[in-house]
Amino acid sequence: MILTWTILSLVIALAAVGYAVRLYQQIMASDPGTEQMQKIAKAIQQGAKAFLNAEYRWLAVFVAVMLVLIGTILSWKTAIAFVCGAFLSATAGYFGMHTATRAAVRTTQAARTGLAGALTIAFRSGTVMGLTVVGFGLSGIAIFILVYGTAPDALDQILGFSFGASSIALFARVGGGIYTKAADVGGDLVGKTEAGIPEDDPRNPATIADNVGDNVGDVAGMGADLFESYVGAILATVVLAGSMHDVAAEHRPALMAYPLALSALGIVASIAGTFRVRTEDENKLGAALFAGLWSASGVLIVVMAIFTAIIAPRLDSSSGPWHIYASMVIGLLLGVIVGKVTEYYTSEKMNPAQEIARQSQSGPATNIIHGLATGMASTWAPVLLICVGVWACAELAGVYGICIAAVGMLSTLGISLGVDAYGPVADNAGGMAEMSHMPPEVRKRTDSLDATGNTTAAIGKGFAIGSAALTALALFHTYKEAAGNVKMDLDNPQVIIGLLIGAMLPFLFSAMAMRAVGRAANRMVDEVRRQFREIPGLLEGKAEPDYARCVGISTEGALREMVAPGLLAVVAPIAVGMIFGRGAAGGLLAGALGSGVMMALFMANAGGAWDNAKKFIEAGNLGGKGGPVHKAAVIGDTVGDPFKDTAGPSINILIKLMSIACVLAVPLFKA
Repeated sequence: MILTWTILSLVIALAAVGYAVRLYQQIMASDPGTEQMQKIAKAIQQGAKAFLNAEYRWLAVFVAVMLVLIGTILSWKTAIAFVCGAFLSATAGYFGMHTATRAAVRTTQAARTGLAGALTIAFRSGTVMGLTVVGFGLSGIAIFILVYGTAPDALDQILGFSFGASSIALFARVGGGIYTKAADVGGDLVGKTEAGIPEDDPRNPATIADNVGDNVGDVAGMGADLFESYVGAILATVVLAGSMHDVAAEHRPALMAYPLALSALGIVASIAGTFRVRTEDENKLGAALFAGLWSASGVLIVVMAIFTAIIAPRLDSSSGPWHIYASMVIGLLLGVIVGKVTEYYTSEKMNPAQEIARQSQSGPATNIIHGLATGMASTWAPVLLICVGVWACAELAGVYGICIAAVGMLSTLGISLGVDAYGPVADNAGGMAEMSHMPPEVRKRTDSLDATGNTTAAIGKGFAIGSAALTALALFHTYKEAAGNVKMDLDNPQVIIGLLIGAMLPFLFSAMAMRAVGRAANRMVDEVRRQFREIPGLLEGKAEPDYARCVGISTEGALREMVAPGLLAVVAPIAVGMIFGRGAAGGLLAGALGSGVMMALFMANAGGAWDNAKKFIEAGNLGGKGGPVHKAAVIGDTVGDPFKDTAGPSINILIKLMSIACVLAVPLFKA
């Protein structure tokens, strides 16, 4: 059974990649717009390509070093899996970025005649990213299962694939996040608040760097992020199923096949859901995107009911196929519900973001206070939902049920990532409309796409954080099994040491990432001010700014600053295990999970709410653009930028990367 579903999963995964290529061809066949629009698009494309090429050269060195270390210390099979996971993660991100930078200008051109065409192109671009991620991820897992086999030792070696994906994801998220937010913060603070010029104005030297950043951070970085979430959830479930010694041997093949079947059929459901995403009404953009997501979820629920009866996974006499199926449904619905909660706290149409906008009437201080409070308040509902989901799945099917819930949550990633990745394309499209001096109605259409994109991006982060919590629980169980007979109770001093260190690490990691953005943004602010001051006629529109210099500042800052946070995630858990022992490493994973989920939710939602509070004002409310209320909201948004796009979304990767590192390195830890 496991062989049959592995082959079928590989076929469906490769078909998803083929469909993504077909969508890319359809995008490229669309009208690329005027010569001026194409010139701007070319600059963004070249900047994004140059940054990713430079970033990947750095990461190639890291991967080469890890290849030798893993091969020498653990096994060369694990090392090969690590390299392949890293390569496919990077390739998925690169193809997504390549598509997005070409789709944005075509979205702008389509917005000249209507909203529906612009939505179609932007969403197709996001779908290319989504289908590439799930296609590469599932095909990589299937190939390694076919080559390495399903023995417990072989499954442990395949975990190297997830380790490689997580490593690249962390560097890509942090590096891309530093790049995009340095440009965004620098451009906003000087352009909007000091010079009083619109966002994406061609007179602003940071404009091209900002648009490049949307692609390297919010497309390539996010794609790598969700690639590792997807791969991690599937592999954690397969590894767990193959190592459950308390389950009869004849039941294990079906338990290993079930997550593969769920992921493969989730791809089919995702493709079906994409056909529901269409609208001409700018007030129904969010509803149109969610219609596709709900449709995919509905299709999967029906189809998986049929295949659950066929596969018949079973733990024991009290936990049969329908208990496992119910765990899958819980995870699938939990992801969508957490997404809707995130939408409430971040959407410009809802009270929390509007209240932040109203607080801006008394200045940036009250805007920031209320934004922080909104982010903190936004944690309670998702956390309680996750807790209820964990409890229900554990009652139904134990730890395996929790794992299946994580896979279920990410099973429709083909469309949920498409909904997420369409946002940066819409953002770039708006920038091109401004820079190429399109009529106001074009910018109005792209802004409506962009505002919805801010909310869907926050929803995507909610999916990633929720799945991280569930996957980390599964990996913790795997680590506990690998660690052997180690006491992990709270009366063990080793566990307390690890717990406190683990709880501290997300804070330290976030501080490192945010300081990196601050340092790079400082250099960007100085450069933008210098150009406004020293280039005659720049503010009057009679001279062209030096865009390349700002692109260079973001690139240099991101490459230099991404190294330390990335190494922290790999070195810290291994160092704790080697110094304090296996119990301490287990405590570290528990502490990082507890504080990391809170920090990730808080930062992602606060940043999204700040951004959409600004968008609410820019839509003409509370005085509109250019007034003191708008300037206060811009300052709040700059605080939220590294929250939502650098530190916050990287924490869920941090949690899983440390978990996988501990599982793989447990033989090196003190007993």
